[in-house]
Amino acid sequence: MTENSSTSYREAGVDTAAGDLAVELMKSAVSRTHGPAVLGGVGGFAGLFDVSFLKAFTRPLLATSTDGVGTKVAIAQAIDKHDTIGQDLVGMVVDDIVVVGAKPLFMTDYIACGKVVPSRIADIVAGIARACSETGTALVGGETAEHPGLIGPDDYDVAGAAVGAVEADAVLGAERVRDGDVVVAIASSGLHSNGFSLVRHILTSRGIALTDRSDDFGGVVGEVLLEPTRLYTSPLLRILADPALAGAVHSLSHVTGGGIAANLARVLPVGSWVEVDRSSWSPSPVFRVLSDLAGSTLESSEGTWNLGIGMFAIVAADAATAVIAKLADDGHPAWVAGSISTSPRSFAGFEQGAKGVDGGAVRLVGSYRD
Repeated sequence: MTENSSTSYREAGVDTAAGDLAVELMKSAVSRTHGPAVLGGVGGFAGLFDVSFLKAFTRPLLATSTDGVGTKVAIAQAIDKHDTIGQDLVGMVVDDIVVVGAKPLFMTDYIACGKVVPSRIADIVAGIARACSETGTALVGGETAEHPGLIGPDDYDVAGAAVGAVEADAVLGAERVRDGDVVVAIASSGLHSNGFSLVRHILTSRGIALTDRSDDFGGVVGEVLLEPTRLYTSPLLRILADPALAGAVHSLSHVTGGGIAANLARVLPVGSWVEVDRSSWSPSPVFRVLSDLAGSTLESSEGTWNLGIGMFAIVAADAATAVIAKLADDGHPAWVAGSISTSPRSFAGFEQGAKGVDGGAVRLVGSYRD
């Protein structure tokens, strides 16, 4: 085959030069997440992280989590805004690690796209890096993969994985929960990264474009829907490290896929139950607008959307006020949404456990506050 008739990788749709440029554009943002524990910088085959500090642990445990952002990426693609989706990724991954009481150490990301557009990739990674910095997580590596013919040229998906560490006797979970514990709800910033297939279905069925400006939504529809996921790791770690609140937090639940009751039930012991009081909060306007457009009730979406609760903390009753105050100081509104009971009762109408976990029983009661 002659040189003129040969087929190049670029002709096949993969532009390695664009990939190299994307790395250069993101390098400074990634480097800002690195502390002295990160070795080797950006661009290696594998990220290196010094865990010598684990020698001081009595029984160190590693915690790991992996996730994506789901179809929320379709919103970012539709309005060509990519600088917030990275925070959603970090929130979905790192805030799962703090649920067991672990401090996140490092994270890696993976972006699959139809065509590498360096500025777009850099925007995505910059968002990941900013959120990693906010949560004290080093972004030690990642991969951008170009899949022409498999993924559309303007389409992409993102995923990530993180590792944290916790002392074995400090692990949070259902076994710590006791009768009389208080359920503290911590506010979400909006939809976070769950239930967007339903959101897109509602908008399509009503003929609403993501680029439309809507008084009901309070702005451009897509921009409102892209409100990034609130990050809970740092304020929760500060509470866990506070000597005055030592042992006060018994379990945590990240309200993601599956909705409110199912995620709370996963971190409660079998035989316990709680009735979450809807009147203790008012769901964010975006949930009300979407429910009205769908011709449905807020209650019908409790298994899909977080409806204003991004995280639950199950805490000792005498510590609830202090925990709520510390969260408020960090800009995280929180409130008492119920209390745990272990008294015998029928669990008809309750959600019991979820995702393979035999947990406690949860149901929502009452009506939402206006």
